[in-house]
Order: sequence, then structure tokens, then C-alpha cells
Amino acid sequence: MNAPRHDYASLRPHLRTMFRLQWEDVQDAYVLLYPEGMVKLNPSAGEILARCDGTRELDDIIDELEDLFNASDLAADVYRFIDHARQRGWLD
Repeated sequence: MNAPRHDYASLRPHLRTMFRLQWEDVQDAYVLLYPEGMVKLNPSAGEILARCDGTRELDDIIDELEDLFNASDLAADVYRFIDHARQRGWLD
């Protein structure tokens, strides 16, 4: 199932100011911290959000992830996660 490709290629996603992403050794995972709590992220979600710093275009993030995971055709999954993160209010 392919996620619809939005005009994300030229976007530079970034976390909203109320969120902070950090690696937690105790959790052995990236966590997304916000005033009301914390979200423990799975490895791929953590790697995606770690790159959403406003300096990289989404296609560049996808290229980095494909290199990192030695995979191809990750675009649909990344677009789907970006949609999810935006719906949750994590990304601008």
C-alpha cells in the first residue's frame, strides 16, 4: 500500500518547539519529551525524527535513511510516518 506522495520533497520538517527529541540510555531508544509526558519511539521513528531539524529536505532524509538501513523504497513509509507525526502535532 503506497502512501500518497504529498509535496514533501521540498519541505524541511522540524519538531514543534514544545517537543524535544533525545536518546535515553535507560529506555535504549529515542524519546520525544513534551510538557505532559514522553513518547518512546521505535528505532525507525526515532531515526526519522532525529533528522527532522529543519535543515534537511525530506528527500535528503529519505536518502540518509535508505543508506543507514541499507534499504530502498522507504519513501512511502517515511511519508506515512511524517503524516502521522504531523497529525499528532509533533512536526511543523
